[in-house]
Amino acid sequence: MKYAKTVALVAGSVAALGAAAPAVAATAPTSPKISLTTGVNELTSTLPKIPDQVVNPVVDGVGQTAGAVHEDGTVGKSAEAVTAVAEAAGPLIGGLPLGG
Repeated sequence: MKYAKTVALVAGSVAALGAAAPAVAATAPTSPKISLTTGVNELTSTLPKIPDQVVNPVVDGVGQTAGAVHEDGTVGKSAEAVTAVAEAAGPLIGGLPLGG
């Protein structure tokens, strides 16, 4: 009988402590934003801001390179070369040449 009373006392004490302690729940995580615009805005809001002194020279360099390639005609020459190779390969089905 002694053990039963001890177990009852411990169980009652634990129950009393549980009832007296305030319930603490973790904050529920917010659901992810479904819209593309909202998601992109949320991602870009956390990115560090890059100063214009860093961005502008890079953009200018890319623009100058694109202009030089366009004036040189490299893109047009490459497209013509690819077209010539494709025509020389003959008709294909799924990458396999047709018998003929």
